[in-house]
Amino acid sequence: MPQSHVSSRPSLSSWRLAVAGAVVLAVVALTACGKGKEPAAAGGAPGGAAPPPPEVGVVVATPTDVGLVTELPGRLEASRVAEVRARAAGILQERLFREGSDVKAGQPLFRIDSAPYAAAARSAQASLARAEANAVQAKALADRYKPLVEANAVSKQEYANAVASQKAAEADVGVARASVTTANINLGYAAVTAPISGRIGRALVTEGALVGQGETTALAVVQQINPLYVNFTQSANDVLKLRRAMADGQFKRADGADAASVRVVLEGGGEYPTPGKLLFSDLTVDATTGQVTLRAELPNPKGELLPGLYVRVRIEQAQVSNAITLPQQAVTRTQQGDTVTVVGADGKLSKRTVKVGTAKNNQWVVMEGLKAGEQVMVDGFQKLQMLPPGTPVKAVPWTPPSAAAAAPAAPAAPGAAASAPAAPASAAKQ
Repeated sequence: MPQSHVSSRPSLSSWRLAVAGAVVLAVVALTACGKGKEPAAAGGAPGGAAPPPPEVGVVVATPTDVGLVTELPGRLEASRVAEVRARAAGILQERLFREGSDVKAGQPLFRIDSAPYAAAARSAQASLARAEANAVQAKALADRYKPLVEANAVSKQEYANAVASQKAAEADVGVARASVTTANINLGYAAVTAPISGRIGRALVTEGALVGQGETTALAVVQQINPLYVNFTQSANDVLKLRRAMADGQFKRADGADAASVRVVLEGGGEYPTPGKLLFSDLTVDATTGQVTLRAELPNPKGELLPGLYVRVRIEQAQVSNAITLPQQAVTRTQQGDTVTVVGADGKLSKRTVKVGTAKNNQWVVMEGLKAGEQVMVDGFQKLQMLPPGTPVKAVPWTPPSAAAAAPAAPAAPGAAASAPAAPASAAKQ
């Protein structure tokens, strides 16, 4: 019994030492873990400071005078159109122009057989000569009878008959001269000339055709395409507003006359470089649609545009003073109204209800709701979705994507990669 009691004491002491050692190791491990987390926390935000505010792109509201532009469908039309027709009957002998070329007023275009008309002109000239001869004879007889009737050598009746014959002969001379003029006109019709200056199309008849027999045969069409007319329609209410704006002197040309600017957009999307001027001639209101047909005059010195071409017409309806233009992505349009996000001087965001007019050059024209100098948020809306409401932001000038793509990329600073702070050793270990 004493031997077994003595042998149990060393066993209890060893167990106590083992427990004590385990406690010491646990304390050391916890201390080491606590020290390892301090550098990582320090690396996230030096000194425990808050992260910098996110950057958002803004534009500064700048009031200016803006022309409200409306785009409407239109069609080009020649300013003058003349049909060349045969006014003399006969066989067409020759075509004297090149199809599709430019011609001048009075330029010969066709030649019709003129032999019959030349003969008629000579016959009329001969008739005139005969009438003039008869008139000379009748005048001589009347002059001879005049002193004789005073001396009662001839009767007064014979003298009266001589005077009447003289007047009839003079009338025959007038008729003969008119016949000569008519014959010369018909002879001139055998040479068909251009009635106006412009561009002539294809010939509608060929040599050898009988023209002008019973009716005036169409030979060709001449169109004046410089300037051109642009015909388009608009509602009567908008036309009245435009007329009032012009009456108030909101539109002025270089010569001081009233005129609203008109721009033509071609089918390919490009804008014709030369602007036109709006005309208010021949206005009629369609009783069924309430639309008014408008006409604009468009210079076409090079003949690039052709009649009948469908185009889009951009016309300034009015001039708005103190209006602000914003990129379309800056405005949120809903059924409840149009809103923008304004960045205050303290970086806080606020919603603002605005009144939007029309669009111009991919921008909305804001009529009311903004003041000069206010910063309107354009870019960076996605960054705010991950942040709590009321988070301040940093406003930076917004650059359009086209301008940003055109600008060359800035070269990287030398040694930028080498100067980047290395990750903490404790974080690498973790």
